[in-house]
Amino acid sequence: MKALPVLGALLLTSGCAMVGPDYVRPDVDTPSDYRIDAGDSSDIANTRWWSQFGDPVLDRLVETALRNNKDVRLAAERVLEFAARVDVARADLYPQVGYEGSAARSKSSVPGGGSLTDNSFLAALNVGWELDVWGRIQRATEAQLATLLAAEEGRRTVILSLVSAVATAYVQLLNLDEQLTITYKTIDSRKESLRLFQLQFEGGVVSELEVAQVRSELELARTKVPQTERQIALLENNLSILLGQNPGPIARGRTFDTLNLPPVPAGIPSELLQRRPDIRAAEQQLVAANALIGVAEAQYFPRISLTGLLGFASNELSDLLESDSSIWGYGGSLLGPIFDGGRIAGDVRATEAAQRQAVVNYQQTVQRAFREVDDALIENRKRREIAAAQQRQLSALRDYARFAQLRYDEGQVSYIEVLDAERRLFDVELSDAINRGNVYIALVDVYKAMGGGWVETAEQTANEVDYPEGETAETDGIFATPITQPGSVQ
Repeated sequence: MKALPVLGALLLTSGCAMVGPDYVRPDVDTPSDYRIDAGDSSDIANTRWWSQFGDPVLDRLVETALRNNKDVRLAAERVLEFAARVDVARADLYPQVGYEGSAARSKSSVPGGGSLTDNSFLAALNVGWELDVWGRIQRATEAQLATLLAAEEGRRTVILSLVSAVATAYVQLLNLDEQLTITYKTIDSRKESLRLFQLQFEGGVVSELEVAQVRSELELARTKVPQTERQIALLENNLSILLGQNPGPIARGRTFDTLNLPPVPAGIPSELLQRRPDIRAAEQQLVAANALIGVAEAQYFPRISLTGLLGFASNELSDLLESDSSIWGYGGSLLGPIFDGGRIAGDVRATEAAQRQAVVNYQQTVQRAFREVDDALIENRKRREIAAAQQRQLSALRDYARFAQLRYDEGQVSYIEVLDAERRLFDVELSDAINRGNVYIALVDVYKAMGGGWVETAEQTANEVDYPEGETAETDGIFATPITQPGSVQ
């Protein structure tokens, strides 16, 4: 019996291999390059790319969102929850020390009449320790730690989506402002045309039909105002929620036509495995599923535990702490299965199936990431080509409107041709503004799809949130945790 503590220490440090498979990253089919060359601006993906738009208001909006957005706060609390669960799982590796105390008084009858009163008092420390011979507890801890890292990567995924959503919404706001400006300029121009035509009608130069045609074009332009204002208000409300605020107006900085257009970030497909937080989260989920196989397989083996007791027991409270009232004891136990009706085997098969699902999910996440980058690069390239073609069409229509007005002034054509040219010009001016906005939005999508060090940069701002008292240091420690190579968690 005296050798049990020594035996426990030897078993704990004997280096026995843990049951269950060790994690090995599955092979993924990585393309050698993207369908469209992204250029050579790889460093851009590791910086605060939204600052390159050159608008301080956008910078402030992103910082506000990172500090106040409710989805980011929820993700942060999930990280704290899983960090606590790691401590819960890891605690089983150590001896569990507790205390107990009791006081009792009983009365019983004795033969021949009378009664006997008995007192008992106990104060003791107890120790229990399960020896992790087969690595069950270590595998459970490994699974919880991988789940924590997956939650942290999930938080970074939320941050990635948030920054991209704020930048996209702000660019759309500025673009809608420009569309509204174009509409008001067109309205002013058509109001002046209507005024001149009314004067000419009063002078008998033009007919009432031509006046009605000009008025019709004016009212058509006016219908665009409430449509655009509705879009602006709804977008401001949506952006307010992203900022963690109640719906309301959003400040503007630069106008859309003065925004800088950042360069396209670059990278090769193999780098995406470490740049995208959703891929890293999927891999950590796979690490956790892999470790749980070991937890399930450990049920086949006996659990070995050591117990100990040290304290005092006495029939009189005054004698409780006397030396002759001391008690002690230690022992060991071994508990293992013989027949369980297939429960353990079923549990092992279930965890193996879950692990295979996690493998497929990881591979699918990688493939989806490759597709999203390819889609974003194609969208960016083609949006630029569309915008360039639209600019050429706009230039041609401006010439068309100018020549139509000259021919009308010379009496060679009716005013219907002028109205047709102006109507087409107005539509293409709006379409041109939309297409130029789509170029910026497509570029934001490229940054979102490629991920990169900018996510960690944004995370530093999100970590400046005022957390509940007593959690700040812990939070900083958790969110500053470097990404552990899968399979190397300890």
